[in-house]
Amino acid sequence: MAGTPASLNFAFLRVHDARLVHLGALAEKYFPGDPSTALFKLRQFAEVMAKIVAARTATYVGPEETFSDILRRLKADRTLPQSAADLFHRLKNAGNQAVHDLTGNHAEALLALKIARELGVWFHRTFANEPNYKAGPFVPPTPPDDPSVALREEIATLRAEADKAQSTAQRAMADAAAHFEAAFTAAERAKKEAADRAMWEQLALDTDSQLKKLAQELAALQATAASQPKVVDAIVERAEHAAQSINLDEAATRALIDQHLRDANWEADTASLRFSSGTRPTKSRNIAIAEWPTDSGPADYALFVGLKLVGVVEAKRRNKNVMEVLPQAERYAKAPALHGGQLADGGPWGEHKVPFVFSANGRPYLKQIAPLSGIWRRDVRRTTNPAEVIAAWPTPQGLLDRLEIDKDA
Repeated sequence: MAGTPASLNFAFLRVHDARLVHLGALAEKYFPGDPSTALFKLRQFAEVMAKIVAARTATYVGPEETFSDILRRLKADRTLPQSAADLFHRLKNAGNQAVHDLTGNHAEALLALKIARELGVWFHRTFANEPNYKAGPFVPPTPPDDPSVALREEIATLRAEADKAQSTAQRAMADAAAHFEAAFTAAERAKKEAADRAMWEQLALDTDSQLKKLAQELAALQATAASQPKVVDAIVERAEHAAQSINLDEAATRALIDQHLRDANWEADTASLRFSSGTRPTKSRNIAIAEWPTDSGPADYALFVGLKLVGVVEAKRRNKNVMEVLPQAERYAKAPALHGGQLADGGPWGEHKVPFVFSANGRPYLKQIAPLSGIWRRDVRRTTNPAEVIAAWPTPQGLLDRLEIDKDA
């Protein structure tokens, strides 16, 4: 599209639709100074992509259908794999909150950029029929003027990974761009920003025509897909296969797990509710405290119902075997620090001071890849209790109720 800024992470999608590149590039552009707008642009990115998925699988209804309805129907029709659907929903919800509640910070926008990029890779592997496509490392956007320590560290880590993977030529181009950027004076920057703002305002005036054009193109894709049912079946199969390769880094995975824990009535925010930030168990609060100290190293989360330590969690990045890392959580349960907390009722249980252990990677449970998905749990109050997989996090009250069950019975 005319006026599209260069994209760090979405250029490979141009072979599918220039609008995806345009919206991804705008999100990268707005990230340093306006993370809320970046989140809204990524919501638009996800909505356009969902409409293309619907049209190319012969399930597009029309421009009157809402984003939520599209996702609901794609899931109901088993056209959209659960792993991909989760990422679509994450971008939709973050964008909605940014618009309606005027919220959105740089940490959320960075997470959304990483999710959108991974969703783009899934889309390309599916619709370009390139199951082994490698997009290279995620390239972090320009950092804000005064990022938090956690955000600064994450961007530095991402930049180091990107730099390590760059060729000499790519690095030279990046250095040249950095020198060019540094050459701007404050006045030149202000002039450039004013020109950019005018350009985006003009593009906004074209929204209706762009939407009409998109609707026409989607209708054409829908008609083609409807006449080729075997092609659609192949696409759905590729989509499921590509979803199994969705790979978010550990920071993004933690953010997804944070949300899943909040959905189960836990207070959870890896960036702020951390032991190192001074978070401690508190009466009348149910908190998942990140990086809780134990004799075996920090547990990714310690679950406190009030002052009672009822669970510890090992969280791994999305492509790791969840079942295999459960024993690490069991080691954490043997010697956790308390720091104002207390053992749950009935403890300790043999060598374990925490009754329930969990491992997760943020991926929804899929029977065909059970060890790589879902939430794995073990009740360690009895040595013969087996590990089991569950679809959603238990609530604080749910764990208290389970504690009251006679473990021998």
